[in-house]
Amino acid sequence: MKKIQMVDLKGQYNDIKNVVNPSIQEVIENTSFINGPKVHEFQKNLEEYLGVKHVIPCANGTDALQIAMMGLGLKPGDEVITADFTFAATVEVIALLQLTPVLVDVNEDDFNINIEAIKRAITPKTKAIVPVHLFGQCANMESIMEIAKEHNLFVIEDNAQAIGASYTFKNGSKSKAGTIGHVASTSFFPSKNLGCYGDGGAIFTNNDDLAHTIRGIVNHGMYERYHHDVVGVNSRLDSIQAAVLDAKLPHLDTYNKSRQGAAKKYNKAFEGVENVMTPKVSNGCLEVCDTCDCHVFHQYTLRIKDVDRDALVKHLNTHNIPCGVYYPIPLHNQKAYKGDRYNEDDFKVTNQLVKEVISLPMHTELDDEQIEYITSTIIKFING
Repeated sequence: MKKIQMVDLKGQYNDIKNVVNPSIQEVIENTSFINGPKVHEFQKNLEEYLGVKHVIPCANGTDALQIAMMGLGLKPGDEVITADFTFAATVEVIALLQLTPVLVDVNEDDFNINIEAIKRAITPKTKAIVPVHLFGQCANMESIMEIAKEHNLFVIEDNAQAIGASYTFKNGSKSKAGTIGHVASTSFFPSKNLGCYGDGGAIFTNNDDLAHTIRGIVNHGMYERYHHDVVGVNSRLDSIQAAVLDAKLPHLDTYNKSRQGAAKKYNKAFEGVENVMTPKVSNGCLEVCDTCDCHVFHQYTLRIKDVDRDALVKHLNTHNIPCGVYYPIPLHNQKAYKGDRYNEDDFKVTNQLVKEVISLPMHTELDDEQIEYITSTIIKFING
């Protein structure tokens, strides 16, 4: 059995290096390292794939989220509602812009932001909602957009983990994750479903005026060289990363199907295993199937009930099985973001999840032998 990795980027590269290598070499030879032709080609191809009017590439996913908020003109003190159970970048940029982060609880089954918690958190100072499409599937965007319309709020989708996923509305129509809110951000960190070989990110929107503003922000506020029309930052996707991403983009759906296939095999192995709760697919269907893309499994995350999760992590490590705990500390308990305004009773689900979740290896190169070894090792531990 080949070595199990949390993410096997080398195996993926070997399959596409005949396309990636010449693309990188082309950038090196034409020396258009910043905003070169490869960046514009990738931008146009991603716009077509997503069905969105504007993709604005930038330096990384955290910048993408910050720039999206800057483009909306949010002011210091404005309240922004987001999920407590997610990576810190989501709340980090809210704080950096001197906005007020308002953390709320998540759903027990799909880990995404809880709709009723959003409703309870809205005040006259609320200006935006940031749903995080956690682990590879969309939050309840139809309800979130209804709330936003009722209260005149912006919706900023944090789509760092769900590129390629689709959301199914009640009428049966579908939209790609990141194309439903007023604006969205994504990350192209190497381990993402669509990842480059360094840092990278992008902002998506269907609003022409907002797209124009954001294009200025990413480039020092310039639309014309040395004419600074808005307050901006330096956040550009370099051409080598764009070349990698453009080589990978045609394979994204295949990559996501491979992840879904691995998730189905994991689910099958854990059927009937007491104390193991497999991921719920909540949009469009109730389980991983061959006909939809509502969950693209950036992570495959179990809940381990009434079992010492941390002991299981150690057990897997001793058997050369990597795993991850995303996330071990709720954001409302992180030193940087703690506040008297938070009540522990409002985070019952998150406080439970951080004790129970464990993410297993998930990537396009997983094979049946590896999955059998991973699952049997876990089951043996649980059954004693």
